[in-house]
Amino acid sequence: MSADDDFSFAPPAFKPEESLQQIKLSLRDLKLAERGNGYELRGKRVAEAEVDGALIRARIARRLMVTPEWDRSEITSSADQRKFIDEVKKRLARWEHED
Repeated sequence: MSADDDFSFAPPAFKPEESLQQIKLSLRDLKLAERGNGYELRGKRVAEAEVDGALIRARIARRLMVTPEWDRSEITSSADQRKFIDEVKKRLARWEHED
């Protein structure tokens, strides 16, 4: 083996349109109702996501409310996509426990 051997690899290019479709499927699997670019639980907005150039702008409600306060994030990779979905799952579980 020489010092020039490179065993690293580049991650696949981020494709925001494909990632948004995966996010939509994941949110529907969580039993959220799709309304435009947002997702609702019992008529209350929980999350929003939309493509903005080479990234996805996303928001998650801090609390389950009719007019929520939002935590914003930018999704620029598959890892960010997983973190967003995991955070939605955590908040849904917390809200179910609070009810």
